[in-house]
Amino acid sequence: MSRAPALLGACVLAASGCHARAAIFDDGGAGLPPGASLLASGPTVAALPAAPASSAAAIVRAEPVSLAPIVHAADPSVVTINTVTEEVEVSPFTHRRRSTQMRGLGSGFIVDKTGVILTNNHVVEGASTVQVKLSDDREFPGKVVGTDPPTDIAVVRIDAKDIRALPLGDSDAMDVGDWVVAIGNPFGLSHTVSAGIISAKGRTNQDVKLDPAGVYDFIQTDASINPGNSGGPLLNLKGQVVAMNSAIRGDAQGIGFAIPINMIKQLLPMLLRDGHVTRSALGVRIIDVHELTSDERQALKLPQGEKVFGAVIEYVVKGGAADRAGLAPGDIIIAFDGQAIERSTQLQWLASTAGVGRSATVRVRRAGTVFDLSLTLGPLNERVH
Repeated sequence: MSRAPALLGACVLAASGCHARAAIFDDGGAGLPPGASLLASGPTVAALPAAPASSAAAIVRAEPVSLAPIVHAADPSVVTINTVTEEVEVSPFTHRRRSTQMRGLGSGFIVDKTGVILTNNHVVEGASTVQVKLSDDREFPGKVVGTDPPTDIAVVRIDAKDIRALPLGDSDAMDVGDWVVAIGNPFGLSHTVSAGIISAKGRTNQDVKLDPAGVYDFIQTDASINPGNSGGPLLNLKGQVVAMNSAIRGDAQGIGFAIPINMIKQLLPMLLRDGHVTRSALGVRIIDVHELTSDERQALKLPQGEKVFGAVIEYVVKGGAADRAGLAPGDIIIAFDGQAIERSTQLQWLASTAGVGRSATVRVRRAGTVFDLSLTLGPLNERVH
């Protein structure tokens, strides 16, 4: 069995701060890892879905003249979150410690009538006191029961009766151009409603300059989102939550970002059970196929001019899941547990939420040969994907 040589270059671990990528070379691709299941037929590279044929006239669905019914139904489930954070300073003159209080404001929404509330992690992070105010002006102390800083998700629980939960929708079913409604507390203006459309999907931390180690797959919207909206719901025209409002860009005009509800639904059981998310990993560093140069595509035997997708392995962590399974730099992962991979961030999300110790099947293309390989996921190493 032959293996593709390791990447050349000094930057083999830290993805950030490395401006020049090492070249990816191919050894002819004859060798396969032990346990690889060769695919005898089918396409060598999975292609992107074909775009639907255009028609002479676009069909526009009829939408309600007023959004008021949606707002009236959803507003009782939207909450205001006030926080107090204690900061301790030491006087440079007396060397005595003195405490100051910082007050914060955000939004949230009820997802279970037992008092479970979703909001952003940055709304409650470091808070010594969390106070939740309902739309009927009742106030309750909130307890933070789960946080996941990489996705900016937090779960707060209150002990309250006669509360209504918002129904959760399907963010994957939303399309660019669909109408959405945001409810929150921008600048302390409680229960402010704004409306717009989904402007884009799949925005990452490269598009929104937040924590570079974060795991983001934002929905972009032109519904007004301002400081104080963080943690509030983004609703579809059925009154279902399709995302949680999270971020604005400092230079933005009419651009806001929200976390897809399908991501949140996947993490919510873990946050309620454990209070945190334990992430798994393949033990590789990856890039998108479209980032390859023409020479690299030729070396990896990718058809020139054909639009393909997948995640290309740049670096394999020694002793990690991919290394143990026999994967190597230059291998292209085109599916993970039966789900086609269009971009590297998608593979990163699927691998990180599958579970440590879980067996997964990856479909790999190596120098024109496609095969399936089973591997056991290890714990996440923050330096690689």
